[in-house]
Amino acid sequence: MAEQDPTTGLTQALVAAWQAGHTISALPWGGALADAPAAYAVQEAVGHAMGWFPPGPARHWKSGGANRQAVLTHAPLPPAGVRSSPAQYADMQFHTIGIEAEIALRLGQAVSPAQAAALTPDTAGMFVDAMAVSIEIVDSRWAEGGAAPALLRLADLQSHGALVLGEWLPYVARDWAAQRCVARIGTREPVLRTGTHPLADPVWLLPTWLQHATRNGATVAAGTVVTTGSWVGLLPAARGESVEVEFDGVGRASLTL
Repeated sequence: MAEQDPTTGLTQALVAAWQAGHTISALPWGGALADAPAAYAVQEAVGHAMGWFPPGPARHWKSGGANRQAVLTHAPLPPAGVRSSPAQYADMQFHTIGIEAEIALRLGQAVSPAQAAALTPDTAGMFVDAMAVSIEIVDSRWAEGGAAPALLRLADLQSHGALVLGEWLPYVARDWAAQRCVARIGTREPVLRTGTHPLADPVWLLPTWLQHATRNGATVAAGTVVTTGSWVGLLPAARGESVEVEFDGVGRASLTL
């Protein structure tokens, strides 16, 4: 009997974790993924098994990286966790909760593979019609959380839990270096940051993300949303706490865990 492809077993393990709402150990799967394409294949297989996405690219994504020299990573987001602010999440199960304060961008028109291939960071803004404050709830199906191997975290939707979107407003280029962001979690001291987007400009990642999203020949639909990386790092949060994020001149978003 032929030996099972390790990515098949990994997919089955992640699907079972999602369905049961529990975590699993990363230790048995440390050698299951050879590279990022293999991790992305598991993302797709899990999404198919869970019935999250219709044919074609997902309508909500996360994308980003630690800096412009880093390899950017991407993940499609399950629609049940994408909610408008103010959002309630008492009905969803999380494990170790982290909060990221972000800017989401929305495409104003469809983007074909050829258009994505021709994009540069300087021209990508032409495809964006709106922006909004967003809050990502970071969570993991791995018991080790952020200590799990990077490829396993990538296969697990890059440790995604849920996404809250604030009110949309027309996209205009901004002085992101001067952009002020405040995150408030429970009764703790607010976290204030200015100009701390890891890529300096949220639009910078659009070419790489769109080339990834169209890599199988599909066109990304108008109205597709991507959230673009945290301005405050990863902040811990707990069940029952309220979270509010505000970007001066852009808006705010809030949720209750």
